[in-house]
Amino acid sequence: EQAARVKKLQEQEKRQKVEFRKRMEQEVSQFIQASGEPRRRFQPMNKIERSILHDVAEVAGLTSFSFGDDEDSRYVMVFKKEFAPSDEELDAYRRGEEWDPALAEERRRLRELAAQQEEAELERGPAPPGPPNDYKDKYRHLIGSDAAKAAARTMEANKAYGCVPVANKRDTRSIEEAMNEIRAKKRLRQAEDE
Repeated sequence: EQAARVKKLQEQEKRQKVEFRKRMEQEVSQFIQASGEPRRRFQPMNKIERSILHDVAEVAGLTSFSFGDDEDSRYVMVFKKEFAPSDEELDAYRRGEEWDPALAEERRRLRELAAQQEEAELERGPAPPGPPNDYKDKYRHLIGSDAAKAAARTMEANKAYGCVPVANKRDTRSIEEAMNEIRAKKRLRQAEDE
């Protein structure tokens, strides 16, 4: 009983696919006959239906692309060969934007202008070696503009640098006295251990 039900469902799906293919073939033939329509956008459909539509478009000699992010919103767009989309047009559709030829022309012109400017910079040659900016400008907000000069004028050398007065020393014994005391402690420990 279950096998019969599965077989019936498979036949029903097959019939639906055949009917869908016939309907798409009719729509594609209408699109081909419509002279003022360079492209046609179809409603969102599932993966199998999109593959059927791509196959029908290929057999008819048309170019087709799928657009959309998730599986539920993907749709197919069919283009006539003489109105094949440019890469910029395809990128616009992939981003979910509507194709605007005037905007595309403006972008193309801006890219050309940027390329010309880059070419002009290359012709001028490399920039002279050296840091791109002065470190003093970078730290001006911290040290000010005249702080370093004022500090240099008032600075005096510390003549006692590195010298420690005897009063600050912890151990005032001589080296010989310290060594004798260490030896005495060592002898005392050895005697206690024996």
